[in-house]
Amino acid sequence: MRKILFLTLALLTVAGGVYAQQRNRVTSVLEIMDSRDGSRKVLKEFSSLIEAPNWTVDGKWLIYNSGGKLYRISPENPGEPQEIYTGFATRANNDHVLSFDGKQIAISHGTREDHQSRIYTLPIWGGDPVLITPMAPSYLHGFSPDGNQLAYCADRKGNYDIYVIPSIGGEEVRLTDAEGLDDGPEYSPCGEYLWFNSVRTGLMQVWRMKIDGSEQTQMTFDQTRNAWFPHISPDGKSVVYITYHVGDLEPGQHLANKNVELWMIPAEGGEPRLLTKLFGGQGTINVNSWAPDSQRFAFVSYRLND
Repeated sequence: MRKILFLTLALLTVAGGVYAQQRNRVTSVLEIMDSRDGSRKVLKEFSSLIEAPNWTVDGKWLIYNSGGKLYRISPENPGEPQEIYTGFATRANNDHVLSFDGKQIAISHGTREDHQSRIYTLPIWGGDPVLITPMAPSYLHGFSPDGNQLAYCADRKGNYDIYVIPSIGGEEVRLTDAEGLDDGPEYSPCGEYLWFNSVRTGLMQVWRMKIDGSEQTQMTFDQTRNAWFPHISPDGKSVVYITYHVGDLEPGQHLANKNVELWMIPAEGGEPRLLTKLFGGQGTINVNSWAPDSQRFAFVSYRLND
């Protein structure tokens, strides 16, 4: 049931169903948080659905998706957003990741033919996408620090698992095989680990493994919350993630328009610290949005319009 619910949501997102449902009924609030004290600063409000800000490595831009396209906006002097040219890929979802050298962006795009998500790469400031994963569905989440690999969640045999593939395309390698959903793989800056979230214990929790799939280790243990999308700070010291309260949804779901929380743990493991509570969920912090200073990160909260 969890796999069916997740697949249904994913297909709706790729096909534009979720965008169509929310575009005119939600106000998106792009915010910046200081991880040291939890203070929040509103950068800009949008009268449409925007999702998943990435902070560029030079600190000058935030990149987000809206209506299947990508845009950039300055975090220091937010004005009119600028669209990033993505060629035929106009069904991008909220799985977009920047390379560590700041030269490329990888995206998940729902193809017109079957509306299945596949992964592409292109120059960070626009260009024609290059197909990396012919097989679908594939949902991107990680770019290795050396730029040589991409990590993603994919359904190949009736189960969503973590895979990696050369960033220029090639043969994919499956890293997890636990029953249930494994999702959100992201490389640590040191290049030794992949962080991800897994429902294998009954609730969605944050996990970590070596980049070859070994030493799969649970990192969060809260039995009152489902934890999603761990994002590691550029200095490798902190991990921010989003949680849903048990009972608000199925453990394998990450829905929009929910009361959620942002938490942070040390990268070596330890006691989680609550940063803030907000109304959001899907789209809030699907991708790594840490600033280069490893002190601030961007996210999106939402308000429903009457």
